[in-house]
Amino acid sequence: MRAYERFLEYVKIWTSSERCSGEAPSSLRQFDLAHQLAFELRELGLEQVGVDNHCFVYGYLPASAGCETAPCLGLLAHLDTHPDCPGQNVRPQIIERYDGKEVALGDSGLVLRPAEFPHLPLLTGQTLLTSSGDTLLGADDKAGIAEILTALEQVISNSRAHGPISVVFIPDEEIGSGTAHFDLERFGARYAYTVDGWETGEIEIETFYAIQAKITIRGVNIHTGHAKGIMVNALLLAMEFSHMLPAEEIPARTEGREGFFHLLRSRGTVEEAELVYNLRDFERGGMERRIGLLQQAAQVLNDRYGPDTVSISFVEEYANMGEVLKQHPQLIEKACIACRLAGVEPILTAARGGTDGARLSFAGVPCPNLGVGGWAYHSPQEHITVEAMDQVSRILEELICQFGQA
Repeated sequence: MRAYERFLEYVKIWTSSERCSGEAPSSLRQFDLAHQLAFELRELGLEQVGVDNHCFVYGYLPASAGCETAPCLGLLAHLDTHPDCPGQNVRPQIIERYDGKEVALGDSGLVLRPAEFPHLPLLTGQTLLTSSGDTLLGADDKAGIAEILTALEQVISNSRAHGPISVVFIPDEEIGSGTAHFDLERFGARYAYTVDGWETGEIEIETFYAIQAKITIRGVNIHTGHAKGIMVNALLLAMEFSHMLPAEEIPARTEGREGFFHLLRSRGTVEEAELVYNLRDFERGGMERRIGLLQQAAQVLNDRYGPDTVSISFVEEYANMGEVLKQHPQLIEKACIACRLAGVEPILTAARGGTDGARLSFAGVPCPNLGVGGWAYHSPQEHITVEAMDQVSRILEELICQFGQA
């Protein structure tokens, strides 16, 4: 079975995670796909297959004869789709022999345009998979799941030499809690790769340093007719606070290795307001600068409106996995070799985001991230090609065999 055929079945299953549910997994619907994947792993002949109470799917493929001493390789992808874009009743469009031009996304009124996505003409002649514009597609990360299973099927059916393989499909990656209940002992891999990136051949060897900041602003409310000199409107102070941050350092105006302040959500009344920012930077020094700018803004408002008007709390989400991966250059080398064997030129890059691999790397399992071949994740404009999925499956097949030679 080709990867896209699996993928088109998986996207029918609603798996959106939910923010702030307080449960693990955050949505019980993720079990629907988890149990389907456990069944498929067993059908392929993997052992020790199971779905635990937190919706992690585990499976193990023993080494082929003669490769028993090879290190155990882990392959991971995630079950959930992003909660901020509808993920129920996904209806993919299949466009054969795509002409590289604009594509209407169903009857939603949305259009996939080369002016916004300059890579589209490069996909001319391929089979393009899109959403209908009402939902996301689910390539992030159901394409990664499909590609892992297809690679395993090819290795097994073609009797290719391989070391031990540990496979895990993870819930709740999109809300940042995917590894909270990860059983590293059951996983058992010495090295691993997440399959959760973008372009075919992409090898992500860094992530951001990531911190979430919550700014709480206290105001003073009183009847508006008698407010002069007394009222302190927390909502206006929230706007004032936001305007003190660098206007150009937001996701929509940064690229490459540039970090940013991302206002994730806000709420409030005259009496109290709250801003939640995601801080992102590739350098520790850059992150310290961002924290300092928030603290300076808070101090200005506290000096102006009274002490304790503004308070800030910080939560570290993940660190730059490049700190760990630079100690394991063989992982990058093997991934590059696998790409070239599959006819794809490797692209070493830094992820403008986070992966479960970042957390696993600091937990003792170095874990680069590989591209799945898709674009425009977390949006109704998400798309991927059948040919890209075939290439990624081949890359994973060659990577598995590379580790069998260790």
